[in-house]
Amino acid sequence: MNIPEDLKYTKEHEWVKTAGDIAIVGITDYAQGELGDIVFVEIETEGETLAKDETFGTVEAVKTVSDLFMPVSGEITEKNTALDDEPEMVNKDPYGGGWMIKIKMSDTSELGDLLSADEYKALIEA
Repeated sequence: MNIPEDLKYTKEHEWVKTAGDIAIVGITDYAQGELGDIVFVEIETEGETLAKDETFGTVEAVKTVSDLFMPVSGEITEKNTALDDEPEMVNKDPYGGGWMIKIKMSDTSELGDLLSADEYKALIEA
């Protein structure tokens, strides 16, 4: 299972990569594996400002639908429109082409609440 060291993680299995005050968000390799074949990603919150832990969208797999949660507060500045035509990219490349949204963070101190790669690994192995 792939858990990149340079990312932060949530207990709900989102990953976060930061560049200044921008956070790129997707779901982890573990999450996509548990969900199975992803057939649809719905994100209708582009342009909205949401609080940490609010739902920003859903991901639909063959057997289930799962909510996607904001890892940090901020404005959703972009969604990955490539997932409209290729939702399976989340399965194939969860940390690359399968990213979901970009957030302009309103409070970067919230990053301190996220899990390190080691803490995330301990969570999923528990």
